[in-house]
Amino acid sequence: MSQFVTAQLRFLRTSPRKLRLVADFIRGKKALRAVDALSVLNKIGAKYLLKLVQSALANAKHNHELAPEKLFIKTITVDGGPVLKRFMPKAHGRATPVRERTSHVKLALGVLPEKKVKEVKKEKEKSASTADQPMRLKIKK
Repeated sequence: MSQFVTAQLRFLRTSPRKLRLVADFIRGKKALRAVDALSVLNKIGAKYLLKLVQSALANAKHNHELAPEKLFIKTITVDGGPVLKRFMPKAHGRATPVRERTSHVKLALGVLPEKKVKEVKKEKEKSASTADQPMRLKIKK
């Protein structure tokens, strides 16, 4: 199944260089794990990409009826948008150019193979069963 879901963010007033750091961080991760990571990441672009990933998850659920735990970030590209050109006054009556960059972000979520989805469910069941048991400390004598 080569189905994928897309979302895009255009004309974002953040430089592409700053956004690429965050995009590289979440590329290839499972979608829900990326949402968790972006919600605590201390970067300016993280909140924008978090909103974009949540939008793509909503698209998948509403338009394609896909479960969020079956999705991963297949591709994410950050391209430059139009550059706003301004001038800043400097000493001795000079003016220096300021380039305020914008970004375009494209995101595609892919569907995990069934094998990996089953592994995730097993891990959840395993962690749930160990969470119910009390912790025992092993003390070496």
